[in-house]
Amino acid sequence: MPSLQHVPVIDSHTGGEPTRVVMDNGPTLGEGALSQRLTRFRQHHDEFRSTVVNEPRGSDAMVGALLCTPVDTSCVAGVIFFNNVGYLGMCVHGTIGVVATLYHAGQITPGLHRIETPVGVVTVQLDPDGVVTVQNVISFRHAANMTVKLDDGQCVTGDVAWGGNWFFLVDNYTRPLRLCDVEALTNFARKIRRALQQNGITGADNAEIDHIELFGPPDTAGAHSRNFVLCPGGAYDRSPCGTGTSAKLACLAAEGKLAPGQWWRQEGILGSIFEGSYLIAPGGIAPSIRGTAHITAEAKLILDPRDPFRQGIRGQTPIST
Repeated sequence: MPSLQHVPVIDSHTGGEPTRVVMDNGPTLGEGALSQRLTRFRQHHDEFRSTVVNEPRGSDAMVGALLCTPVDTSCVAGVIFFNNVGYLGMCVHGTIGVVATLYHAGQITPGLHRIETPVGVVTVQLDPDGVVTVQNVISFRHAANMTVKLDDGQCVTGDVAWGGNWFFLVDNYTRPLRLCDVEALTNFARKIRRALQQNGITGADNAEIDHIELFGPPDTAGAHSRNFVLCPGGAYDRSPCGTGTSAKLACLAAEGKLAPGQWWRQEGILGSIFEGSYLIAPGGIAPSIRGTAHITAEAKLILDPRDPFRQGIRGQTPIST
């Protein structure tokens, strides 16, 4: 029998969005900053990313989280996030999932903890009831009221903002944001992203805007807004999107529509809620996002060298094409 490789993972979902944490047997990425290790991951071990999150073991919606030894010894863990087509600088729903996983595995207790990511250290508060508050990276609005013309002739106006990933945020979307309309919403968001690329609209330092976020009225009493977020790999975010909510808070702060310390309740396409607030910080705002993750599975991925899809079904197309 050929030698089988086993990769232990713990799965969770945060507001409906799945996270798969690789607990052991990941690729050897060496030492140095997590940003450097992410580069090595991308350049030399991308097949492992596909193995973990792509079909037949995963799905387009799955976000992977590779636990790493942090450089900052005050951190309980380092983590690199990835999805079906690439890598994420930060992932708030994934961070909430990582915290729930570490608690489930007996590696942390309720309290305040620090987690290192490729874009910086984030602080998390785990409450005894399982609620996690993530103090996300500094977020800011990069550009306001940017208008693009879609290939069907329609003009769309939105803001460009950073919340740990780059977003184009379209407020007051004219149609209902309903789960039954995900295909139409996805196609519309694809057109927006393509128009941004064609018009050379980017984030800071020509960074690609790889998340599109639409907003409309909420369905849940007490919520302030409902959103639909299309992620880089073409899947929609099942949760209200933590980095997207951070970007939204940055835009609200820039417009003077939300005061520091005031809570914003962001509803996602499934009706799940993230709560967010912020404090003023150098270069933007320091957002805090609050949500809950639930453990769904403990498993060992089996990598059989005879399996033609051992490294996942690759070749998924980013939403830009």
